[in-house]
Amino acid sequence: MNKIYIIGNVGSGKTTLAKKLSRKLDIKNYEVDNIVHRNTKLGRIKQSEEDQILEFKRINETNSWIIEGTFRPSCKYLLETADLIIFLDVSMKIRKYRIVKRFIKQQLGLEKSSYKSNLKMLKAMFRWTNDFEKTRHEFEEMLYKYESKLTIIRAKKEIGNAMRNLIEYRKSK
Repeated sequence: MNKIYIIGNVGSGKTTLAKKLSRKLDIKNYEVDNIVHRNTKLGRIKQSEEDQILEFKRINETNSWIIEGTFRPSCKYLLETADLIIFLDVSMKIRKYRIVKRFIKQQLGLEKSSYKSNLKMLKAMFRWTNDFEKTRHEFEEMLYKYESKLTIIRAKKEIGNAMRNLIEYRKSK
């Protein structure tokens, strides 16, 4: 399994897991946010859905990747091409705690971000979290179309097991 798509809501642990897997498996990882939004001299600008898909296709040509992020329409391409889809489905309470913790770390200069960390963004992250819960049913229905390559992780202790299984699977190939 050389193409891994990690999906989840804001604060679910996608970036942390992607970085760990990237180190353990020696596979380059990418953030969906950095594909959707490009840094320019004028600031961050959103790329068109077509340009996002072109970037995903370019990455897919490398034959091994880890891409993590919240779901966007362009990410349907990733659902189709991934060997493994990991859905991090941690509780809303944990996600909200992590959002606040990340914001504080960014404000103190302890953690960097590719976006402008301010109160407006903090409020947006809470709004996105609440919006996700309202549309969760449709999202899960879409994900279950890929059930044969889908792993759902709901608790931190499940991450270690999933990583061990993935590493063992790759060693056996």
